[in-house]
Amino acid sequence: MKGVILTAGEGTRMRPLTLTRPKTMVPIGCKPILQYNVEALRDAGVSEITLIVGYHQEVIKNHFKDGSSLGVNINYVTQEERLGTAHAIGTIANVLEGAFIILNGDIIIESQLIRDLIDKYRSTGAKSILTLTQVNDPSSFGVVELDGDKITNLIEKPAPGETSSNWINAGIYLFDEDIFNAINNTPKSLRGEYEITDSIKIQMERKEKVLGMLYTDKWIDVGKPWELLNVNEQYLEGMEKSEIYGEIEDGVTIHGPVFVGENSIIRSGSYIMGPVYIGNDCDIGPNTFLRKCTCIGNRVKIGNAVEIKNSIIMDDTNVNHLSYVGDSIIGANCNIAAGTNIANLRFDDGNVKLTVKKDRIDSGRRKLGVIFADNVKTGINSSFNPGVKVGLNSKIGAGAIISKDIPSNKLVLPKQLQLILDL
Repeated sequence: MKGVILTAGEGTRMRPLTLTRPKTMVPIGCKPILQYNVEALRDAGVSEITLIVGYHQEVIKNHFKDGSSLGVNINYVTQEERLGTAHAIGTIANVLEGAFIILNGDIIIESQLIRDLIDKYRSTGAKSILTLTQVNDPSSFGVVELDGDKITNLIEKPAPGETSSNWINAGIYLFDEDIFNAINNTPKSLRGEYEITDSIKIQMERKEKVLGMLYTDKWIDVGKPWELLNVNEQYLEGMEKSEIYGEIEDGVTIHGPVFVGENSIIRSGSYIMGPVYIGNDCDIGPNTFLRKCTCIGNRVKIGNAVEIKNSIIMDDTNVNHLSYVGDSIIGANCNIAAGTNIANLRFDDGNVKLTVKKDRIDSGRRKLGVIFADNVKTGINSSFNPGVKVGLNSKIGAGAIISKDIPSNKLVLPKQLQLILDL
């Protein structure tokens, strides 16, 4: 059995984090979302994996290379035009033989799901198997109607009352080669894309055996920036013990499980409340306070008297002395200047809202700070209101108070009136 992961898309709802990387390469628990799925396939015995890449594919290839570091063999197929899921799967028609498992790269699953899919295929001889998960509100998903385990209907984003089913397509499939014939006969949808659900409907019309496999264990769909924090919390809270590969100076206090990578140093006076993950080649402290569910990437420097709470700090970023970062996602190669303060709580204690594709959306989080793209620089004593996003390469001047999103490649300077009086 071979595995295929769809990872060609950008993930526009994740901007500005996806301006420099595919959505699947945004880190959770200090490793890319995509890596969890590669490891799930591997742990289920699937060692031959094809990644269908496109947008910023170099980021994926530089990270995974040939897959040998993870104990798998990875090859790449480029989807030059992104014309839908069926089109993506069709790009591997001349690459794979026999049955294969295919999944969206922006979900996170357990290896047992892969084993269950393989077992069901071997016991039923189905042409296609869709993994189904249950949700309270299926209106934003592709809903599946069943008779036993036989799929009888697929409804994309149903209107209220259109279906009584709340089983949705989880984006994890097992196909045999027959799917390529169906894809070749699939017309474009109203969205102008080739939808894999339309290809599956063709199989159903041909009376092919198309089954659903109900799945009630962990299935995580990461679609919006704040959901990264939700999932990051889940994964870090699963840490059972500390692993220390770097240096811990005298006078450091650690409570709870902490991972410290190679060549990292935690300087005296620092206080860490696990679970916390610290990557390789980091310099933390002195007198730094790292609070629960903070994930710090590689080559990160955290200065004196900095407090970081429940945040994701990506590679090569500096957070300088006397700064506070709460419930935030900070991109790679950022410089957070001394005295930068990031607010994570509204005055009215209401949920924090963010702008996603021009719509204001309730994050469902009472505490949420900022989302910074890569290469953001802040000036000393700058301040940020909850829910602010700052784009790629933008710079925020000293003393600025930022209350709305800043696009990429902008310089923000506060306008001040100063009076100089005689004494």
